Amino acid sequence: MPTDIEVILNDRPGELARLGEITGESGVNVLGLAAVTGEGKGVVHILVVDEVAARCREALESAGMGVAEVRPVMVVDVEHRPGTLGELARELAEAGVNIDLAYTTFGGVRLVIATDDLDAASAALDWPPDRPTPDPPSIWDQPE
Repeated sequence: MPTDIEVILNDRPGELARLGEITGESGVNVLGLAAVTGEGKGVVHILVVDEVAARCREALESAGMGVAEVRPVMVVDVEHRPGTLGELARELAEAGVNIDLAYTTFGGVRLVIATDDLDAASAALDWPPDRPTPDPPSIWDQPE
């Protein structure tokens, strides 16, 4: 299952770069990211595969970065057209699921969803799909 790691950084130049360097040096591929700042802090959510989540957390904490939460999330393929976010969110709402975090991945049109009721969300969206979902490209695999 995909895993979201919530990291608390100081809001100053170079902190996001440091996070990227730490994950890269520990062999962790970041598949998606969301970041916001406020009151002198940055809150960054990174998407990783479950198999490397513990290693990633350990590397970040060893570097003095605060890890607020590590939790399983859904990564859902989303059709690239107007209205799909509303349709997907409505399906979850009608199933009684509250989305407390949503962000997109790198490459493709995929939405990361965190909720306190993954079972209900999975049932509402018939997730995971029967077909294997290809891994999105790494942020480091950019065209030159």
